Amino acid sequence: MFENLTDRLEGVFKKLRGHGILNEENITESMREVRMALLEADVNYSVAREFVDTITQKAVGRKVSQKLSPGQQVIKIVHDELVELLGGNTEQIRLDGQQPAAIMLAGLQGSGKTTTAGKLAAQLKQKGRKVYLVPADIYRPAAIEQLQVLGERINVPVHPSTTDLKPVDICRHALAVAREQNHDTLIIDTAGRLHVDEALMNELKEIQAAVSLSEILFVADAMTGQDAVTVADKFNQDLEISGVILTKMEGDARGGAALSIKKVTGKPIKFVGVGEALDALEIFHPDRTASRILGMGDVLTLIEKAEEVVDKKKAEKIAQKLKRNEFTLEDFLDQIQQIKKMGSLEQIMGMVPGINKLKQLKDAPQPDEKELAKTEAIIRSMTIKERRNHRIIDASRRQRIASGSGTSVAEVNRVLKSYSAMLKMLKKMRGKPGMMSGKKRRKAPKGMRR
Repeated sequence: MFENLTDRLEGVFKKLRGHGILNEENITESMREVRMALLEADVNYSVAREFVDTITQKAVGRKVSQKLSPGQQVIKIVHDELVELLGGNTEQIRLDGQQPAAIMLAGLQGSGKTTTAGKLAAQLKQKGRKVYLVPADIYRPAAIEQLQVLGERINVPVHPSTTDLKPVDICRHALAVAREQNHDTLIIDTAGRLHVDEALMNELKEIQAAVSLSEILFVADAMTGQDAVTVADKFNQDLEISGVILTKMEGDARGGAALSIKKVTGKPIKFVGVGEALDALEIFHPDRTASRILGMGDVLTLIEKAEEVVDKKKAEKIAQKLKRNEFTLEDFLDQIQQIKKMGSLEQIMGMVPGINKLKQLKDAPQPDEKELAKTEAIIRSMTIKERRNHRIIDASRRQRIASGSGTSVAEVNRVLKSYSAMLKMLKKMRGKPGMMSGKKRRKAPKGMRR
């Protein structure tokens, strides 16, 4: 979502690299462009001004490190200030204290509270929590049913709420049931409105008074930019929220909400929604997000995502197959499915350091979900025998595979050609010292060398 901001900042830093020294003139000029880039990203005006002023004060008059160029020096200052702007430290959800720990999700209608409740329940369940979902939105049609469906999908019990009960009574009863059934976490999905009104706030305050809450998390649609920040501030004044969840962070929003909300409300972003799937909820890391904004990638999150989806036994088996030159199209299909579990190609590529520079190159390959889906369909249309031995796929078989996958023979040929090229590359890698084996080739003693 920060792509435009990243591109603008890259341009600013590129100009700075051309200067031999840092002085007030070139820093002021650069910071003017940084401020414009932030405002275009829909960052709060006061936040953008204060951010730029702080960087200017720290950069002007600073001695340039011998290890860093002037441009790198400013990038380091900007990175550190971005981390602070985004919240400084990673804030974990509070689940200590009373049992069950009660979490209330609040926000306007359409912000994604119900789906987020399901995502949060799935994540906490994976961490060993015994979760109980509570539908307390009695106004939106099918809101209760939606949470029940989500609960079934993740195998988490949902309180049997009905629309004839008051939300506060639903929450009281749900708390009693949760205690009786030994649930340690209660997630309450509340009603929203199209705008903040007194009736909504009174309802949320009643729930707050009736249930001792561990967290009040404001759920905001990142696509709404500064509107999300304004509403978050209002909710915080009335309820004293404990944190924020930003949804739709995978969209094409400019990023202003993420960059402004902590400074305006004083409350941290705790989670971000990065997709529709129920596992598409991430803990928010200010330092990693700052690195992404500056085009440095996010290797730690990439590794964590890989560790979550990669089957270690399968990975070891694939490594052995690669060594023995036995990597088949069936294995290739399995690797595609593993990649898809990590998120969209664009999200994965965005975590790779330096990827923005690569994108700017002429004719640089761009991530294409459709091509990946086509490749998967083509391999699935093959028989097991064909997947395990691609050499038997003749012209008639290619025609059948194309018809079965809804693609053309040319597209089938392209997949087979790419696969063959990959096998050749892997064969070359096996021939190099230390590659594919994990060990470097040792030199023979001088007297034994030929």
